[in-house]
Amino acid sequence: MSGAGAAGRGEDGGPAGEVPGNQTVVNGPLHGAVIQAERIDSVTVFAPSAGVVEDWLARTTGLLAAEVGSRLQREEEQRRIRDPFPLPLRWRPAPDGLRDHWATICAKRDAGPLDLAGELSEVVTVYRRIPSGRLVVLGRAGSGKSVLTLRMVLGLLAGRAAGDPVPVIFSLGSWNPERTPLRDWLAGQLVRDYPGLAAPASDGSTVAATLVGADRILPVLDGFDEIADGLQRSALQALNEVTALPMVLTSRRTQFEAAVGRSKVLSRAAAVELVDLAPADVAEYLSLTTRRTAADGPGEAPVTVWQPVLDVLREPPRTPAGANLTEVLRTPLMVALARTVYSDTPDHSPSDLLDTSRFATAGAIEDHLLDTFVPTVYRRRPVNGSAGRERHWDPDRAAHWLGHLAGHLERLGTPDLAWWQVGTTMGRFSRMLVVWLVCGLSFVLVEAIVLGGQSFGGRGPQFIALLTCARGVVIGLAFGVTYGLMLRYVDGAFEPSRVHIRLRRGAPRLRRGYRRRLAVGLGGGFVGVLGLTGVDGLVFGLWDGVPGVAVDVLLRGILVGLAGGAGLVVVVGAMSALLAGVESPVDIRSAGRPADLLNTNRATVLFEALVGGAAVGLGLGVVDSLVQGPVLGIVFGIMGALVTATGSVFSLSAWGQWVVFARIWLPLTGRLPWALTAFLDDAYQRGVLRQAGAVHQFRHARLQHHLARRYAAPRRDAGR
Repeated sequence: MSGAGAAGRGEDGGPAGEVPGNQTVVNGPLHGAVIQAERIDSVTVFAPSAGVVEDWLARTTGLLAAEVGSRLQREEEQRRIRDPFPLPLRWRPAPDGLRDHWATICAKRDAGPLDLAGELSEVVTVYRRIPSGRLVVLGRAGSGKSVLTLRMVLGLLAGRAAGDPVPVIFSLGSWNPERTPLRDWLAGQLVRDYPGLAAPASDGSTVAATLVGADRILPVLDGFDEIADGLQRSALQALNEVTALPMVLTSRRTQFEAAVGRSKVLSRAAAVELVDLAPADVAEYLSLTTRRTAADGPGEAPVTVWQPVLDVLREPPRTPAGANLTEVLRTPLMVALARTVYSDTPDHSPSDLLDTSRFATAGAIEDHLLDTFVPTVYRRRPVNGSAGRERHWDPDRAAHWLGHLAGHLERLGTPDLAWWQVGTTMGRFSRMLVVWLVCGLSFVLVEAIVLGGQSFGGRGPQFIALLTCARGVVIGLAFGVTYGLMLRYVDGAFEPSRVHIRLRRGAPRLRRGYRRRLAVGLGGGFVGVLGLTGVDGLVFGLWDGVPGVAVDVLLRGILVGLAGGAGLVVVVGAMSALLAGVESPVDIRSAGRPADLLNTNRATVLFEALVGGAAVGLGLGVVDSLVQGPVLGIVFGIMGALVTATGSVFSLSAWGQWVVFARIWLPLTGRLPWALTAFLDDAYQRGVLRQAGAVHQFRHARLQHHLARRYAAPRRDAGR
């Protein structure tokens, strides 16, 4: 990169000042930093000083820490963790067989056991007692592991010094350790949730990879048990390959214990295990989650609708109903579900839970709470109100749609509901057919509008309809096949772009990425143009009954196609340079919500489609004007621009896939609502979903599994 090409902008967003000598200002992770350039064998090698790199790392991690903290604070409020107060999570040291040796953990030969018992308010203090910074948190399903990690990260951020790593929560369920090394996966997740970290680094990697490689990220790995069963051993082995990296790992005890039995413990890691909630803790909490039903004196617990249930929980010996409820209400998940179903809904009485004829076992009560949760939250308004106008969803339809989404995640083997993957569990051939259909229909609509007044030598409307439909089939097929080839051969072809449009120089890495897209587009353009000439010759020949007409049209079409394709290379190439010049990495805060990345990607895709369509239309218009006259040149130029823009959006972009599958096909087949974005946001407000950067997740993996199982049950029964 030359000095002129590396000109950057100052920290205030204005032009960078003159830099003397052989110094230069670069973009990427050293954006705004002055570094020294040495000329070695005619290749410019940048050698930033240690102080410059350290300053940049401090600034970048500071920005990231602020954004992580802001998001988690919103998430804590949304989950109502402090309303009325956090449930008193407590833990104890895990069995010795699930941790490493104390000497290894403490890096001292004669080290003794650490005092690791504690409760939620002490989580940061306890963690900082571990010299290695590696901790395993075990607990049963719904025991509060996610809440503990959230509070831990917020606590660490509150006391973070400038040089400390930034704690970031990662959901492990989407990691395949046999395909992706841990550090690469961490960098990819950071780019997904904080798109600004996709900016190119001076070494050719990304800012995210630089931060991970410099150990400026403290990974809090949530959900080891959500990794596919056959991969948990490989995952533990991969984690043990990065022994110098501090980390926090959460898991259900059963799955972690099984992985340890097949491999070894997490090296240099201490381990704690969450204990069950005490009945007194549950009684105090639930009694404060609903209104009083009778007066209570000073120092007395409030009398509420929960009183009959709490009396049973408190009174020994346990009745069968009391034993079942004690078993159920030992985890924060079930307490939260019980609160939602009964405390927040006046027409439900918690005394029903004492009916052993309805609920003979603890499992029956848990299934009842899981079954009732979604209908309950959809019978009332969302807590914080959905974005925009309030929407009312039918509870049964909402449960159906949520079940489809849960089943979609089960098939993908991930907890992450990414908007760009909503249609990916359909088979590749089925998806190609849908893209073929949508692109073909869009072409028919465009041509009907543009060519509606053409007579084609007086052949009449029937001929125009036949020609338009035949062309639609060919164009749809071209886009469908291109889409299928990208699915098969281009990894990450439909990941959302982490750029937005700004009138400034784009990064070289982005320009290279656009050239790859340009190659695909031009290849598809040649195929499409040649396909159209072939179908034109066939239709004209069959309609007129004159084989010579077909041959003549076909030869003229091939000539136009080849000339047009050559023109497209020049025109679209120039436009691609323009596009690359206005693409820039998005801000680090741009994916605070899933809708943020969706909106950014939509704007980028539409701008690129308009520019690309204009380039194709200009190329076709010029060539057709020379071959067939200016009138047809203008007509076919306009049509080419519109077809290219719509087809490339639907078949070559992540946002286009969202439109085709999430906004058209799946709602059309009844599997999702038409207003999916509003539905997901509303489900988040109601507490069914949570947000993790650019993706949604169900509030708990157990709720996801339950909804998926309920959704699949009728289909299994129908197949018998």
